[in-house]
Amino acid sequence: MLKQQLNFKLSQKLSPQQIQLMKLIQLPTQAFEQKVKQELEENPALDSGKDEIKDEFEEFNNSDDEYENDTIETEINVDEYLSDDEIPDYRLSANNYSIDDEDKQVPYASGTSFNQYLKTQLNTFRLSNEERDIAEFIIGSLDESGYLRRSIEDLMDDLAFTQNVYTTEEKIEEVLLTVQELDPSGVAARNLEECLILQLSRKRPTKSIELAIAILEKSFDHFSKKHYKKLMSKFSITEEELKDAIQEIEHLNPKPGGSYASNTKIVEHVVPDFTIRIVEGELELTLNGRNAPELKVSRDYSNMLKGYKSSKEKTKAQKDAVLFIKQKLDAAKWFIEAILQRQQTLFVTMSSIMYYQKEYFLTGDERTLRPMILKDIANEIGMDVSTVSRVANSKYVDTPYGTKLIKEFFSESMTNDQGEEVSTREIKKILETVIQEEDKKKPLTDDKLAGILKEKGYPIARRTVAKYREQLDLPVARLRKQI
Repeated sequence: MLKQQLNFKLSQKLSPQQIQLMKLIQLPTQAFEQKVKQELEENPALDSGKDEIKDEFEEFNNSDDEYENDTIETEINVDEYLSDDEIPDYRLSANNYSIDDEDKQVPYASGTSFNQYLKTQLNTFRLSNEERDIAEFIIGSLDESGYLRRSIEDLMDDLAFTQNVYTTEEKIEEVLLTVQELDPSGVAARNLEECLILQLSRKRPTKSIELAIAILEKSFDHFSKKHYKKLMSKFSITEEELKDAIQEIEHLNPKPGGSYASNTKIVEHVVPDFTIRIVEGELELTLNGRNAPELKVSRDYSNMLKGYKSSKEKTKAQKDAVLFIKQKLDAAKWFIEAILQRQQTLFVTMSSIMYYQKEYFLTGDERTLRPMILKDIANEIGMDVSTVSRVANSKYVDTPYGTKLIKEFFSESMTNDQGEEVSTREIKKILETVIQEEDKKKPLTDDKLAGILKEKGYPIARRTVAKYREQLDLPVARLRKQI
């Protein structure tokens, strides 16, 4: 049976403006500057600078013109869009920033690309047209580290289908040996073992280098797993001889193309969104002035409305133009208000984080970091957890101890043997220190590390130690072993 009924339901929905504001809050300084630039380009009613705009629209808004009775609403209080009186200049500038400061852009690196660098070296070899085509195709198949990750058979097929070069696997192998003679040494290797051997073979032969090549060719698995006793037994060598050979290998470059691959990329610079300084024993927080641009309504739009007011006959084209102006003014007003709200949100959130971790910012000792989660700050400033997350995930703060990513100050808590809640960051720092100070000939296992932490008052399980060690990007004991 079908029936109709009326239900009342209360739900929360974000308006498009609120969604845009959340996106603005999430942007770091450089991305925010690009957003402001884009908005200035797309909205002609928005302008930047210090020029003052007088209240030229008051009479227009209060007039009894017949157009006010039209279906198009044109009552525009331009005072709401301007920052002359309500928002003085000093509120739009930070203490450490001047509008006259140099506008710094992200620089681009210049230089020869890795592929071009290798192709240029081919001119020093006598190659036939076929061999050059194969060599250039091999170079084009290298990854950013300088390795050839594709099989010879795949190269042969692709040469035939894409370059119309029909050849044999033997010919490709022959040309590959030529490519492997290019600088940097080790380029065009098919695996790490071959890369290291190519580099060693370029060096002047010594007993240590010959032993190192033999180890890589015959016992690469033992070497990679640091089975030093097995290596000494297999090659009938002393510990000192093995140590010299390993030092030769450790001085090689496992990624020969790495230093060249970055030449064509943008040089990324971290721009701190906040600055914390210690002034007479107290913390002082400032927001990067680049987050506070001066925006206003374009003077051209003032002249457009004056022209409409002075005209005796209001044409449809003029009415449409005024409607367009109103839409752009509304967008400009919202964007200016959104920027101010973004500034306030960033400052309030970072200020709360700073005072929550006051002891750390005064001393720089990571062991003084308090356990802190997003909800702690959200409750303190009366905002949603998602807002705090947007501020913390992509923003940096310049402190007396270096530039830090804000989200690094957040950590979970655990209880020590005295019943006090301590930050997991504190435990990780102690774990890192213990591993740094261990005897590298007999590195500590996770069980032993757990025992040491327990003695220091942090009763955590071996699996937790392993998790923290992996988060610190530290290998297991066997791979930390040195001779």
